Amino acid sequence: MDELILHPPPPNEVMDSSIVVLGRFQPLHLGHTLLIKAAEEWRLENSPDSQLVLCIGSSNREESMTNPWNYKEREEMIRLWLENEQFFDNVKIVSIPDIDNPPMWVSHAEKYHGKGGSFFTSDSFSAELYSKAGWDVITFPLENRDQYEGWRVRATALMLSTINDDEAIKTVLSISLPESTIDYLINIDGFRRLAFLVEGGEPVG
Repeated sequence: MDELILHPPPPNEVMDSSIVVLGRFQPLHLGHTLLIKAAEEWRLENSPDSQLVLCIGSSNREESMTNPWNYKEREEMIRLWLENEQFFDNVKIVSIPDIDNPPMWVSHAEKYHGKGGSFFTSDSFSAELYSKAGWDVITFPLENRDQYEGWRVRATALMLSTINDDEAIKTVLSISLPESTIDYLINIDGFRRLAFLVEGGEPVG
């Protein structure tokens, strides 16, 4: 296995005691937005002086069906969605590369999102890692979780990847993706890309 390159590098300055939300956002879907909104509500009620930090994982993974959109594209998905919301006033987006070493993950991620804050999640594995590292962990039970599984969203998007009808794409994907994400991926041909990422590199259909 090739060694993973740590890209992007950690920022020069990080703010400790933040409210951290971690996801791969492949792509940003409505399950993510529910989680982010819940984290912001919790921040405002419990730690209003803290910053909400949205962390994009797997920033250094090669393009594949599991990781079809690079970290800058995923940052843009989040940024565009935030622009349409009137709810957020202190939020930061950071991208964190994988290291393929779960026991060391939190200490690695702290270089990007800071130390000693609260970790807001709906993922039990991540919750356990951060809890063992001494973080305050807030778990958020995500309703309709099956509908918002990233692999399921990508599978649906793949089936639409050779369709040239934007309105049809929007109709099908609107139950799982925010409108801003759909529009952005249409504009950058982000759905069509999936057709070339299936085994063999040839478009489906």
